[in-house]
Amino acid sequence: MNQPLAYVNPQAKVAANVVIEPFVSIDKNVVIEEGTWVGSNVTIMEGARIGKNCKIFPGAVISAIPQDLKFAGEDTIVKIGNNVTIREFVTINRGTKASYETVIGDNTLIMAYAHIAHDCVIGNNVIMANAAMLAGHVTIDDWAIIGGMVPIHQFCHIGAHSIIAGGAGVGKDVPPYTKAARNPLSYVGVNSIGLRRRGFSPDVINKIQDIYRIIFVKGYNVTQAVEIIEAKVEATPERDEILLFIANSSRGIMKGYSKVREK
Repeated sequence: MNQPLAYVNPQAKVAANVVIEPFVSIDKNVVIEEGTWVGSNVTIMEGARIGKNCKIFPGAVISAIPQDLKFAGEDTIVKIGNNVTIREFVTINRGTKASYETVIGDNTLIMAYAHIAHDCVIGNNVIMANAAMLAGHVTIDDWAIIGGMVPIHQFCHIGAHSIIAGGAGVGKDVPPYTKAARNPLSYVGVNSIGLRRRGFSPDVINKIQDIYRIIFVKGYNVTQAVEIIEAKVEATPERDEILLFIANSSRGIMKGYSKVREK
């Protein structure tokens, strides 16, 4: 850790085997745990809590104050889990008094130029591709994949095991297990490839597809679709997760794809 060309505030708590490259700046009230590597020209500001075995590439800025005019200097943090990779020029803002923290789970990959705003909560094993951008208060559940240059509106919720195609603008919630693409954002299927890779059986995947046909393909509105699923579809953990996601959606879920909408 003894890097004479880096600045580490004496009040920062940095584990002995953390590697800090030249021209890094680490502020007070920062904690960095064992095995983490901090590349050159990284700026880690007050309030960062960084876990074990993370890799932070050159130019990243971690725990800058929120880009929120309501922020009044309250004591907030960024909490980053273990085995997180943060690529070049990523920016991650700390929380506001809404939740007091921005959270990133374990084993997450955040590619170059991505932005994570205040009070976002990102689960475990998430991938954010290059230049993906999260506004404030976005929640991304475990194993979701966000394509390149995807902007996500504040307060949106992205479900577990979903995937969003590059360039799609997200203004509605994306339910778990789905693929989302196009503008305006639309359902384009179930993320069957991702589910197979993660050990979901063909039978479970087929049942998920049947549920989403009712929601997105057969012409029902969301209320009607939910009533049919509750009445006619066997209860499974996946069914219940989908129904709970819809019930808790504050922005409403994305729409089904229709050729009429492209005209």
